[in-house]
Amino acid sequence: MNNTLLWYTTRGAGVVSMVLLSGVMALGMLTRARAGGRRWPRFLTAALHRDLSLMALVFLALHVVTAVVDPYTHLGITAATIPFGSYYRTFWLGLGTVAVELMLAIAATSLLRARIGQRAWRAVHWLAYACWPIAIAHGLGTGTDAGSVWMSAITALCVAGVLSAGAFRLLSPGDPLGAEKRAATRGALSEAGR
Repeated sequence: MNNTLLWYTTRGAGVVSMVLLSGVMALGMLTRARAGGRRWPRFLTAALHRDLSLMALVFLALHVVTAVVDPYTHLGITAATIPFGSYYRTFWLGLGTVAVELMLAIAATSLLRARIGQRAWRAVHWLAYACWPIAIAHGLGTGTDAGSVWMSAITALCVAGVLSAGAFRLLSPGDPLGAEKRAATRGALSEAGR
């Protein structure tokens, strides 16, 4: 395979992975906040979150594989599997390896959710809150286009999207149906008292 093609594929897959992972993070928080409306049912947010997660894993695998086999960098399998085991940009590539391993743990437990239970799945799924910023830092530190205007704009939009979804989740009520449930309970109690 042409070295230039590998280099562009690695870069492109990294950018697409960052955009997809940012979408996954935002949709995950919106799903948890039970965001939805008349034109966008809540189940679509959860389904899109799941489907984008799978697509992000595909592009991430493409990013890692092309980086490992690229003869220009000579990264090898060690850099992709052992955090901070690379001679090339050790810290920044190490962050990428940590992010990949966290994401694999999240994906594996999501596939095994029915077997491991909701509590264990949720505990591991919380790693996404560490995985995403580590992946962003990896891109900022080792990405060859990190300082370019177009890449800075894409990164800023990804960060703004995830932070907006996080703010929405934090500001939304814990249980959007809670007020309706409490009103129904009060109504039932008042009917029973008559």
